[in-house]
This record gives sequence, structure tokens and C-alpha cells, in this order.
Amino acid sequence: MELIQNFILESLSWIWLPQISLTDILEIIILSVLIYYIFVWVKETRAWMLLKGILALVLFGVVAYVLRLSTILWIVSKIINVAFIAVVVVFQPELRRALEKLGQKNLFTSLLPFDNKDVSERFSDQTIHEIVRACVEMSEVRTGALIVIERDIVLREFENTGIAVDAIVTAPLLMNIFEHNTPLHDGAVILRGDRIVTATCYLPLSENKELSKELGTRHRAGVGVSEVSDSMTIIISEETGSISVADDGMLERHISPERLKTRLIECQDKKIEPERRKIKLRKRKGRA
Repeated sequence: MELIQNFILESLSWIWLPQISLTDILEIIILSVLIYYIFVWVKETRAWMLLKGILALVLFGVVAYVLRLSTILWIVSKIINVAFIAVVVVFQPELRRALEKLGQKNLFTSLLPFDNKDVSERFSDQTIHEIVRACVEMSEVRTGALIVIERDIVLREFENTGIAVDAIVTAPLLMNIFEHNTPLHDGAVILRGDRIVTATCYLPLSENKELSKELGTRHRAGVGVSEVSDSMTIIISEETGSISVADDGMLERHISPERLKTRLIECQDKKIEPERRKIKLRKRKGRA
């Protein structure tokens, strides 16, 4: 038995195993998660096609190195000098969106005290009722509408392109704004909290190639603003009267009034826990 053990140790003596500490394991886990999310992010954006093009150029450079094609290698070496700057310029929209999403994570909002807002909800239940009512009635008469609901990212750059309204959200007012041949019907309205901030706002059009060709400018504008911000946009088709919701660059089409109400409640982000605590405290005081 001892001879077998010595034989195994001698056979494996040439194998060198590095000493791995807890710090090394932590670094491996962090890098693995980071690389995974980078690939997921790249796969979900148009950067995936650009990345495949870059990999093809790298493979071409490796082949040129193996075959000793000096002229091509010289060209590749010059391109590498500006490659990093070119990648940042090409991926600029995707990088901006990724950084904005990173800033929206609860981890950072909980760590940064100046970013915490003592707000129980973004807008009231009455505002939800008014929005749903207006959308249903405009859908029935096929009145086109584009309603942008602001969340954490302030839509100041788009707000400045419109006409100030600054009024409480009501169904009649929304329907009157989007009524045909009225001064404010063309463009989008921006809602902030329980108020209509501006109307006739211009929004960026989405360049997503996966969107259906039958969608017009109104739908592409709704998706476009959701790609560059955390806003949620309600779109009502003038041709079909269908209601759609754009959020985080994704478009949900032909939704029912019940589904629209559910999406608005999700966007409302009402914090029920503080209310429960108040009720518990009142009960305790009553018992005392």
C-alpha cells in the first residue's frame, strides 16, 4: 500500500497546483458574474452584431500573422491604435443605456443617501383611474395618443421640446389634448406625478430592427424614449385603436384595460409597508 502511495505521489509530482485563498475565490466569482452579465447585455443589443464583426477582424489578423502577411499585419497594427476609441464611439448608445440601468439598481439608491426619495408612490390611484378611462375612450373612437409617464430619470430634454401645460391629470383633459385638429394633439404628453407637464413633445425614434414594419412613427417614438430612459409610454393607435405599452425598450401590444391598469400600478411603485407600520403603531397606541 505504501509503495502504491509513493508511486502516485511521484507520478503527480510534476503537477503544480497554485495556492488558492478566499480572496482568489471571491475574485473569480466576481469576474465570472461580471463577464456573464456583459455577454448577456451584448446579446440583447445590436452590439452583438458589431461584436461578431470585431471577432471576424481579429480572426483575420491571426490568420495574417500565421501566414506572415506583413502588409496586412502592418495595417492591423495601425487599426488597433484607434480601435478602443472606435468601440466607445460605436457602442455609445448601448454603453449609456447600460450605465443608466446600473444607476437605477436598488443597491446604489440604498447606499447613496442623497438619491433616496421619501415618496410613497409616483402618482395616485385617481391618476391611474383617469389615465385608463382616457385611454379606453380614445381607443373606442380611434384617437391616436402618446402618453409618457416619467419615473426616476427626469425627461427635461424632451420636456423642453413641447408646450407647458402644468395641469392635474384628468381624462377629459387628456382626451381634449389628443383630439384631432387641436393645437396640442401632435406629439407626446409627459406626465410627472399627478400632473401633465407638457404636450406636443418630440421623442427619439427607436432604431430597433425587430419592431414590426407595420408600426408607425408613434409606436417607434414610444419605444425610443423607453430605450433612453426608465419611462413608461402608453401608445394608442389611430388606425386600429389598440393600446400598447413601451417599457425598457420592449413593446407590449393590444393590451386590455385591465392589463393597462396593472402596468400602471406596477409603474406607480406604491410602498405599502410604511402604511402597514402606521396602522400597527395606531393599534398599539389604541391599546395603550
